[in-house]
Parts: sequence; structure tokens; C-alpha cells
Amino acid sequence: MGPLKRFLPKGLFARSMLIFVLPVMMMQALIAWAFFEEHWETVTSRLSEGVAGDVAMMTLLFEQVGEDETAFAPYARNARETMRLDVDFRPGDTLPTSRRTSFFRTLDRTLRRALTAQIDKPVWFDTTRYPNYVDIRVQTETGVLRYIAYRERVFATTGHIFILWLLGATAILTLISVIFIRNQVKPIRRLADAAEQFGRGQDADWFKPAGAREVRQAAHAFLEMRRRIQRHIDQRTGLLAGVSHDLRTPLTRLKLHLALMPEGPDREEARRDVSEMEQMLEEYLTFARGEAGEETQVTDLSALVAEAVADAGRTGARIDLKAAGAVEAAVRPGMVKRAVANLVANAAAHGDRVAVSLRRAGSRIEILVDDDGPGIPPERYEEAFKPFSRLDDSRNQNRSGVGLGLAIARDVARSHGGDVTLSQSPMGGLRASLSIPGG
Repeated sequence: MGPLKRFLPKGLFARSMLIFVLPVMMMQALIAWAFFEEHWETVTSRLSEGVAGDVAMMTLLFEQVGEDETAFAPYARNARETMRLDVDFRPGDTLPTSRRTSFFRTLDRTLRRALTAQIDKPVWFDTTRYPNYVDIRVQTETGVLRYIAYRERVFATTGHIFILWLLGATAILTLISVIFIRNQVKPIRRLADAAEQFGRGQDADWFKPAGAREVRQAAHAFLEMRRRIQRHIDQRTGLLAGVSHDLRTPLTRLKLHLALMPEGPDREEARRDVSEMEQMLEEYLTFARGEAGEETQVTDLSALVAEAVADAGRTGARIDLKAAGAVEAAVRPGMVKRAVANLVANAAAHGDRVAVSLRRAGSRIEILVDDDGPGIPPERYEEAFKPFSRLDDSRNQNRSGVGLGLAIARDVARSHGGDVTLSQSPMGGLRASLSIPGG
């Protein structure tokens, strides 16, 4: 079964069609085989044997009367009227040397077997020249007896009607299966679309449970899960708003006290501590806030990346931006800009030069951030995405922050149905690739 899986359809609709249609087709094929092998071929054999017997009898009568065509004429007339068999004697003629084979070889095989069993003379026949007749010729000592028999006397001509009925029934059953299976698959597809949209942070208010009982049950479970997650997000957002307000108030008072203090080394150290505390607070809140509060909209990512690079360039970082045409996608622009800014800031903190580029890769959009810094060992790529991870000293020299930049960037990318991956940069340092759907 293993090698066969590669050839099986992957979609639910195609697999359901295979489950319904394949047994019907196999059953129809078995019925057709049984019909042709047991019934149709048997009837055809009986008919061919009957015509072969008439031909043998007329040949024997002709040999008994000799070449007296006048004496043979009554027999030929009776054969035409009673046996529907036309007889014509061709003196001095010989049998043709070429023969055309019927598309249904069973017809020729059955007639040949019947003729050779009852006639001990050379026989030739053609079942293809005339649509409604069969041409049979028997070699005699003085010439050729040519017989023209009606086709329905030689073969069972209703076999094609049976085949048409089988094909028609299969087509009707397939059409009915397509209609019903499509109606069953559509709610599952809608549920998948709603789950994907919700996973990207988009509203899926259009979704309503439909379909079979099991599908409706899964849809209701999804809606309940969505309500619980949304309630959790709302509660977390409210909590973060309160925490932000409560923590910013004492920080503001500390800044005021520092501003009133006389100049001196202690004041500068305290100011740096307060600034670092405020930056850490912002990073904590940004990481915890996640995707709450921003709506999805079609955005020009080229302009968005340029803005993020320009903001990072104000800090003195050397950043090269590979310009690209307008690349639009449905994203939450504030979050994507924050993710790109984090990746650029991370690269600028660890390297002297940074290169940022935007490109399409099939149905996805990739934002590449390269640096010429010390890089990260490949076995520690995933560890770099853990919140508060700082890795080794080679990537932490003169580094501020709490180790949430990559974690926030990956969280943003995955909320859009994408991801952030790390690899070795062509510049010798680290490459961070932010990939999101481009549809």
C-alpha cells in the first residue's frame, strides 16, 4: 500500500469520488464481462452456428444439382424467403486473399469456428464491408458460392446497447456523487478557511455551521474555541493596559526627580537605568500584546520595509536596502513593521553592515535581513527564538534589550500564516528570512 499512496489523490473531494465511483465502475466492468463472456458470446455462437448450418446445407444442395443454375434457382429463392440468406454462384471465381478484421474480434472468431466446424471446404468471410450484412464465400470445384446474410442472423447486435446503458448509468451515478460529495466537502472547506483566517487574526464572522452532523459539531467546537480565545485576548489586552499605566506612572515620577537633581555621575547612571528599564518594559509589553488591536489591510510591503529601514538608519547603522516594486499583501502593517524593525535592529547590533531585500517566492513574500556579524551555529537557530534568549557572548557584545526581538518577529510572522527562519548569510553572518503568504 506504501507505493500506491503516491498515486492516490490528496483532496477529500477526490478521495470521496474515488470511494464512490471506483466500486461502481468495478461492478459495471464485472457485469459487462459476465454479460459478454456468458450470455452475449453464447448467443452469438448459437446464431453463427445456425447461419453456418444454412450455408453448409445450401452448399450441399448446390453440389447435388451440379452446375444447373435453373435447378438450383428454387433452392436459392427459398433460402432468400425463409432463411433471409442471399445466394449467388460465381463460376470460375476464387476466394479473396485479403481479409479485414472486425473491431470486436470475438465476432470473427465465433463465425470462423462455426463455419470451419460445419463446412469442409475453403471459406472466406467479411464482417466489416457492409454495416447490416455479412459476406460469406465458399470455394467449390467450379467457382465460388457467395452468401449475403443479415448481420442480426449471425451476431447478437444488441451488445452495444447494453454497453451504452452501463456507461449511461455510470455517468448518472457519477454526476449524483459529484453533487452530493461537493455539498458535503464545501462546509469542511469553509471551516478550514475560517480557521485559517482566524489564525491570521482576521475576523471570520461570515462563517456559519453547515453540512453533516459531524461537520456541524466540528464547526460549533471551532466557534466556541474562537470565543474563548477572543475572550482571553480581550482580558489580556485589558490587563496589559492596566499594567502599562501602573508601571509608566512611577517611571514618569523617577524621570521628574532625575530632571530636578543636580548634574553629576550619579544622575547620569540613574538616567541610564531608568531608560533601560523603560526599554525593557516596552519590549515586555510588545511581546505580550501580540496581535491584539490591529486590523488587517492591504499594504505595500516595499514602502513598509523602507520605513523600517529608514527608522533603523537614524541610529547610525549602515543598512543597504535592495529596492523592489510595489509588493502588496493583506497584513497588519504595524506588526509587520515592528517585526522587520526587530530583525534589522538585531542585525545592526551584531554586524557592521546590514542588507535588506524583499522578494516573491512563488505564492509567498520573503523579507531577507543579512549581516556580516559573527553569526550563530546552525544547531542553535531554534534556541535564538526562545523569549529572553541571549545565546553566547559573540552575539551579545554591547547588546541592549532582553532577548525578545526574534521571538516577537516569529510571533508576528506566524500570526500571518508565515514564519521566520535563520540561515547563514552570503555576507558571512546571519540571515533572517521573514516569510508570509502573498495572496
